[in-house]
Amino acid sequence: MIYIGEGRSPGRQGSGYRSGVDDSKVGPAGIDVSVAHPARRYNYWLGGKDNFAADRASGDELQRLFPKVRLGALANRAQLRRATQFVAESGVRQFLDIGTGLPTADNTHEVAQRVTPDARVVYVDNDPLVMVHARALLTSTPAGRTAYIQADLNDPQSILDDPQLRETLDMSQPVGLMLIAVLHFIHGQGAAKPIVRTLLDALPRGSFLVATHATSDFGTPEQQALYQRLIEEGKSDVWTRPRDEFAELFEGLELVEPGVVPASEWRPDDGEAIPARSDINIWTAVGRKP
Repeated sequence: MIYIGEGRSPGRQGSGYRSGVDDSKVGPAGIDVSVAHPARRYNYWLGGKDNFAADRASGDELQRLFPKVRLGALANRAQLRRATQFVAESGVRQFLDIGTGLPTADNTHEVAQRVTPDARVVYVDNDPLVMVHARALLTSTPAGRTAYIQADLNDPQSILDDPQLRETLDMSQPVGLMLIAVLHFIHGQGAAKPIVRTLLDALPRGSFLVATHATSDFGTPEQQALYQRLIEEGKSDVWTRPRDEFAELFEGLELVEPGVVPASEWRPDDGEAIPARSDINIWTAVGRKP
């Protein structure tokens, strides 16, 4: 099962597993550290230090319920690197990364600028802690540029209208739209598609969509029942989607081979071990706008 979240929550401060930990204090930038947040939990799973007690308790509890969850986090991060490199090598020099997550190794601009030093990236996240770290740590090459927007994926038009986006990206040229482990925070059957469509409609031909998404397709009946109970009890904010609904997000795009596959199976590095699909539980795909 999943609950991996790059951290990349679109607009629900504190979304993710509710651990019940109450630190009864407020962290930096007015952050309520008593509520677990996906970005900080993901940071904890990857061995980072930018997390609080509630995030660690959340991560430990989820790993107790779903022991392979850390493998999913690692596979998701590896897919971000591989897909960004592919899009950059395809000639795209600008990226819109929504649901940035806390900085770690191989952030989008680092991967893209290794291919094209003048690549430009706009990062978007709703978590104030992410924005504090992003502005301090996500520094561009001299030839390129990075910008940061604190915004909500539930309101995609506000992202598109933000002056920083227009100042950084040339919207008449192809853009790599990165939606990595963020759309599963949009609840409701069919609810993610109009958001993705609004964003894609604003991008020119030759742009790419890269997405990963949690799924329960590979879970056992017992795991699926447990997941459903967590949702009903308000203990998880991750809304899994089956393959068909995820694939609909790429409607009208040219899918890049191998199409819609588990994250660990999208163009793995030579010699890379491929874990069982039930250990990953993340769909991914890359599509080009014709």
